[in-house]
Amino acid sequence: MSHSITKICDNLNSELNLAIGHQSAESIFVLTDDTTRRLCLPALLLSEKLKGCHLITIPSGDEHKNINSAVEIWKYLSENGATRKSLMINLGGGMITDIGGFTASTFKRGIRYINVSTTLLGAVDAATGGKTGINFLGLKNEIGVFAPADSVFINIDFFKTLDDRNLRSGYAEMVKHALIDTTEEWENVLKFDLDNIDFIVLKSLLERTIRIKERIVKQDPYEANIRKALNLGHTFGHAFESWSYKTEKPVLHGYAVMWGLLCELYLSFIKLDFPKDELLRLKYLIKEYYGNFEFSCKEYDALFELMTHDKKNDSKEINFTLLAGIGDIRINQIASKDEIFECLDFFREG
Repeated sequence: MSHSITKICDNLNSELNLAIGHQSAESIFVLTDDTTRRLCLPALLLSEKLKGCHLITIPSGDEHKNINSAVEIWKYLSENGATRKSLMINLGGGMITDIGGFTASTFKRGIRYINVSTTLLGAVDAATGGKTGINFLGLKNEIGVFAPADSVFINIDFFKTLDDRNLRSGYAEMVKHALIDTTEEWENVLKFDLDNIDFIVLKSLLERTIRIKERIVKQDPYEANIRKALNLGHTFGHAFESWSYKTEKPVLHGYAVMWGLLCELYLSFIKLDFPKDELLRLKYLIKEYYGNFEFSCKEYDALFELMTHDKKNDSKEINFTLLAGIGDIRINQIASKDEIFECLDFFREG
């Protein structure tokens, strides 16, 4: 699998013009959602290479990352003359880059695409790494393909349109990357002031966290081995997120991941002796900035059932990525139902 070129750029239009110029595309399609069309598209359309481009807009929200939206995108591409030499530009957060990458990589067996990430979460998570997909039957990213973007562009100015909740959602993935990297990176990320966002400092942290992910993806593009480290927090996290949609109380992906990290670091503590003081540091961070995810013990079985559908699982066993320490990654870890329920107890008590 080829690898995307990810650039954090001050002059987005210049970089985008250069990338489009290399494509020799017969036609260009720009995919947005309602929010990015209003807040971010005007800046993108300043690019001289996008004069006369086709615009596709779908509703905002992860609940619209589904097969119905994918069909609408494919239909628009087909009805407006898209060919295998067309180019799609996905302008938005993780929802847009996920579904945009998926529809582009499957239309006519694949057209080229570029991601322009407009959210912190999208920049550190969905936009890079080549994973694309849609939700299906209430399960996160159940349908998808590995197909990297030709280029990924990130402009910090877009993040200034985000509210605190969306910035914190992206920060959660940065916490995850630090946990699987080094103690130094873990300390750097924890020092970031979420109450007073310094976008210059954020840019520096973002550059490092993207390089962590790119280094891992380059080693294992199809998630056969070490790339599973990037799933830390996601087995519980995806179950929480899916349950939030089933109960019509949707939560942001990063919040679900942060709560999942707490559960999976507790599982690491009881199985691999992960340091308790680091577990508690994460717990206090979550208490201060992320609040709680409400569920009762009566819902444990439903959450467990959602975990059994996780894409990382082998056979009927639920597969986790755990840590024996900061940066001490242990993939392909198995936990019993009782251990999983103990983690849920710990989470609710916290």
